[in-house]
Amino acid sequence: MQAEIIPSDIAILDILRKRDAASVAELATWMQVTSTAVRQRLTRLMAQGYIDRITVRAGRGRPSHHYVLTKQGRRKTGSNFADLAMALWQEVREIADVEIRRGLSQRIARRLAREYAPHIHGETLEEKAGSLAELFSTRQIPFEVDATGDFPILTALACPYPDLAEEDRTICSMERVLFSELLGETVQLDKCRLDGEQCCTFNPHDDRLDSESPNETARLEGTS
Repeated sequence: MQAEIIPSDIAILDILRKRDAASVAELATWMQVTSTAVRQRLTRLMAQGYIDRITVRAGRGRPSHHYVLTKQGRRKTGSNFADLAMALWQEVREIADVEIRRGLSQRIARRLAREYAPHIHGETLEEKAGSLAELFSTRQIPFEVDATGDFPILTALACPYPDLAEEDRTICSMERVLFSELLGETVQLDKCRLDGEQCCTFNPHDDRLDSESPNETARLEGTS
């Protein structure tokens, strides 16, 4: 699981985003720090999966090492997609046919689930719920798992999609589908901030993955 980037490491990611590749000496010069400090930061970022080291050969001379962003690193440095996400979601809302709109929302959730699935680990439902909470914590979305009952209860302490949820609560039902796919059990949205609750809570049940409560069906159809 990736740890959060500390502020002193962000400068390296920003440089590599602009310059594609750089050596330790180049990074030290641009950042005005020692080579030792650069190596320490590079070691952290490589362990987190955000950068990679490549070998560069120039003529007959000794090969040198350069550092580049990985796919995950590029996502991390260029993750300001709020405006695009809002525009795309507004287009989804404009679809007049309820069944088409509902099906598209569910397909979006399942595509997200395929992206997140490699990060979900564990055999039991409780272990998977804990893994899901850890995954969202790496995205600055705090989740709590209450495993004292028959099923683990997921509580979102902050909304993953605040701007979208304010525009259309259908996003809450799409998130329910996402969690259902990742946990392998039907998940119901028991409490929602948009209903005046302090937090959103998701409760897994032993039902079919595609079952929905009447309230959630209404949300997917845009009628509430």
